[in-house]
Amino acid sequence: MQRERITDNISVFRSELYAQVTAGVVITEDGAVVIDTLLYPEETRRMKRYVEEGMGSQVRYVINTHFHADHSTGTCFFPDAQVVSHRLCREMLATRGRESLKRMQASASEFGQVRLALPNITFERELRLRLGGSNFLLRPSPGHSPDSITCLVEEAEVLFAADTLMPVPYFVDGSFEDFVESLKALLDKEYENVVQGHGDIILRGEVQGKIQSDLAYLSRLDQAVKSALDQGIPDLEEHIHVRDCGKSHVLLNGLAQQLHQQNVRALVKEYQGATDKQDKLEGSREWQQKTLI
Repeated sequence: MQRERITDNISVFRSELYAQVTAGVVITEDGAVVIDTLLYPEETRRMKRYVEEGMGSQVRYVINTHFHADHSTGTCFFPDAQVVSHRLCREMLATRGRESLKRMQASASEFGQVRLALPNITFERELRLRLGGSNFLLRPSPGHSPDSITCLVEEAEVLFAADTLMPVPYFVDGSFEDFVESLKALLDKEYENVVQGHGDIILRGEVQGKIQSDLAYLSRLDQAVKSALDQGIPDLEEHIHVRDCGKSHVLLNGLAQQLHQQNVRALVKEYQGATDKQDKLEGSREWQQKTLI
């Protein structure tokens, strides 16, 4: 696990075991706030030791940016902390998260000590959290998943964007349209640093370019899928390469193409589903017209 200190009191931890997933720690005068945890228990425990032994602090809050296991599994290792999330996150952890944990425990012994930790503070539209002179602004940011949020550490102007920003946009468990709108909502705002849910920290001068690059990727992907569907091209995930949409295949240690292929399949399924609904609607209208004649 790598640790990067981006301000005097904010550190980012990046996993070396799973997809460069990130988590954050903000140290305040009255305790610490952890923003996401890491997938493997040993890495989250190292974060905890950093807070308690290295910084002489205690974790008061754990913020779950969304329910996915790579960001939430380690929450249980902070039993004395208040857990904060969007309302949907709590609901999805209690259902899909519970089933996911069972599968993980059945396949890997290191997850045997993990327990499901449900948030006990939830919100719908916006939540401001204050601790030890630091202010945290939590806002919904759906797209990657329905329950995704961002967390802005206001005084430092550091945004924990979670998986709303990652090296390759990924919306398989969410919504393409919601993702676009959430990215647009981040445009034209000033941040000193942005912490992606996976990969490197984005510096001040690079933030807007990164967001515009992600929007361009989504636009090219959308156009490519629509064009290929119109032409009846089979196996679209093999036909549309990530580089054709403006992203490198080497991102995330080579996972970029795999994530991109899943995006292609998700978008194809979305458009085919919309077509099926339209066909049913038109068939219904035709039947209604015939019965009226």
